[in-house]
Amino acid sequence: MRNVRDYAIITASYWVFTLTDGALRMLVLFHLHELGYSPLQVVSLFVFYEFFGVITNLVGGLIGARFGLKSTLFSGLSLQILSCTVLALMAGQLTVPLVMAAQALSGIAKDLTKMSSKSYIKLVVPESDRSGLMKWVAILTGSKNALKGIGFFLGGLLLQTVGFRVANLWMAAALFVVLAVSVFLLPKAAGKSAAKVGVRQLISKDARVNWLSAARLFLFGSRDVWFVFALPIFLSAELGWSFAQSGSFLAAWVVGYGLVQALAPTFVGGRGKTRSAPNARGVTVWTALLLVPLVGLVSLLHLGVAPAVSLTLGLTAFGVIFAANSAVHSFLILHYAHGDRVALNVGFYYMANAAGRLAGTVLSGFVFQQAGMGSSGLVACLYVSIGFVLLSTALCFPLRAAERRAEVAA
Repeated sequence: MRNVRDYAIITASYWVFTLTDGALRMLVLFHLHELGYSPLQVVSLFVFYEFFGVITNLVGGLIGARFGLKSTLFSGLSLQILSCTVLALMAGQLTVPLVMAAQALSGIAKDLTKMSSKSYIKLVVPESDRSGLMKWVAILTGSKNALKGIGFFLGGLLLQTVGFRVANLWMAAALFVVLAVSVFLLPKAAGKSAAKVGVRQLISKDARVNWLSAARLFLFGSRDVWFVFALPIFLSAELGWSFAQSGSFLAAWVVGYGLVQALAPTFVGGRGKTRSAPNARGVTVWTALLLVPLVGLVSLLHLGVAPAVSLTLGLTAFGVIFAANSAVHSFLILHYAHGDRVALNVGFYYMANAAGRLAGTVLSGFVFQQAGMGSSGLVACLYVSIGFVLLSTALCFPLRAAERRAEVAA
């Protein structure tokens, strides 16, 4: 019961953090676009957010294994408080280096908090209960994404109502309350490795973890190459939507995505604890299916179908498939993770996730601008997304081979 209580506290902390993270993304994106920053300038501000996520997941896994997950969780919450506070205090004097530094802090904060929360599931669920692990992973990940979508809406709404400075102050205050509660209720050493952990253990020696991580890199790159920058700016600049409307549209998609992810065990997993749990073959199928909505969306845009209609249809189909695929991914990394080294394996995996987001973020701004912005820029980003999905699918085949070898060895 103590483990379940601790997991509930960490999950609640992650939920509050996720709300502020989604809101902060929209606040910075729309506020700086409103100030006249170019697409590449705005995207450059998020580069540190993603770049430091790559480093943080590796180092954070090591810190979590050495000192426990409480230390990484508290560090993440504290850094997000600092980021929001800096942006609030300097709201009238924002510069590119300042916002990049604040986004770097936020990126570190996000991945420390995420790694702590997801690693803790492995400590709560019995090793043999694969269907239970799938359920808990899906609930945490799905609820997180739904709340991030609400955060998108919240960010657009706050910018339009109370302004950039006050919105950041409110978020810093909410995070401080969560941090204070967690300090007194969580044990110190949960997730701490019994054996000495060194730098050499940062890189996983499990082929399944490595191939799954590589597939994850291109999977999330395929989403962010058009979703992070091209889509919201297209909605605002080309379709004339207000910040609140654009934020609401993106929020609705992310909330729906999160709900599908939370329900994923009912259609990607089985009822038995071992017999029909998701495996590498399932990842291969769900990844390849992403080509259907992407190709369909490109076709609709080329045919001149109303962009709002095309995007709604394409995003809905893409979101359902991507959510199911992501749920299977999140289950498999915890299933493959090794005992008290779970923080290291999860950290390495989400390092690849952050690298994919970094590549997608940079390409989103670069391709969108180079292709002429507007619908041509969005379509160009979608073509890059299709290429990333093909690469992710290809990487699933050696993953299947590694999984079979592991099963035989066991």
